[in-house]
Amino acid sequence: MSELESRLKSTIRDVPDFPKPGILFKDITPILADASLMEGVTERFASVWKGRSIDAIVGMESRGFLFGMPLAMRLGIPFVPARKPGKLPYHRVSESYALEYGNATLELHVDALAAGQRALVIDDLIATGGTALATARLVERLGATVAGFGFVIELGFLDGRRALSGYEIDAIVRY
Repeated sequence: MSELESRLKSTIRDVPDFPKPGILFKDITPILADASLMEGVTERFASVWKGRSIDAIVGMESRGFLFGMPLAMRLGIPFVPARKPGKLPYHRVSESYALEYGNATLELHVDALAAGQRALVIDDLIATGGTALATARLVERLGATVAGFGFVIELGFLDGRRALSGYEIDAIVRY
């Protein structure tokens, strides 16, 4: 285990029964409170994806914004927010999907990505893969390609990788 993985695992806080009974929530807010750890996460993602012809970073609302924007800045490429309904002011495409504890929808502006662009999708966590797959569908509906996925945390026991089979996946820590 790398020093970064070890630091992340010791920093991520478990919150039982959130957002509902039986769920053990992995709280990343302690990571956000540690600037050097955030820099470590950003540099880790940058080292994996630099030089891979990535044209944009797509981050899912809302925690994907926290890790995607610094990475986009580090790589010198645009950041594209995948947002919940009613948050984007311009024309948009939508994709609904199932979560492990409900349903949700994400949207992208219709001009967020151009046909042929390669987008890296970043989020804090992959569980069942539903949010990531919905985001991939949005990217592809705009004619762009998903270059891969980057996650800080992977909940391997929920088998989200299966939902994303065929895509490259990078996760820093795995539970």
